[in-house]
Amino acid sequence: MHAHLTTDDWGLIAGAVTVVYMAAMYWCMPTPKAKRRMFIAPLAGWVFLLPNATIKAYSVSHTLYFYSCGLMMFVIMLMPVAKRVAADIAEQEEKPWDKVPLNTFSLYWMAGSAAGCVAGVVYLWPFLA
Repeated sequence: MHAHLTTDDWGLIAGAVTVVYMAAMYWCMPTPKAKRRMFIAPLAGWVFLLPNATIKAYSVSHTLYFYSCGLMMFVIMLMPVAKRVAADIAEQEEKPWDKVPLNTFSLYWMAGSAAGCVAGVVYLWPFLA
């Protein structure tokens, strides 16, 4: 049996995911500049995704599903490697003229977890959307 969620359900989920994302990014990001950049993502999602979905006649539920999945993907990608990423961001902001090399494990983790999240979004689509 498929338990499809309503638009109101997805609105509540999107709100909760936004709070989780903002708390996680506040914890992960080392500098005020980095924190501001990460807080732009939910704002951009609300400002651009919902009107775009309406204009293109996409379902608001589907748009909220993708919005929620996108934010959770950032949390899943960053939380396990937060300390290393934060150190790299802080170092890059301290020395903007030097290119800080990417940490290999962090890079592979973020690429692999992003691929896993996308696969999960596609797999769960018929059940949740």
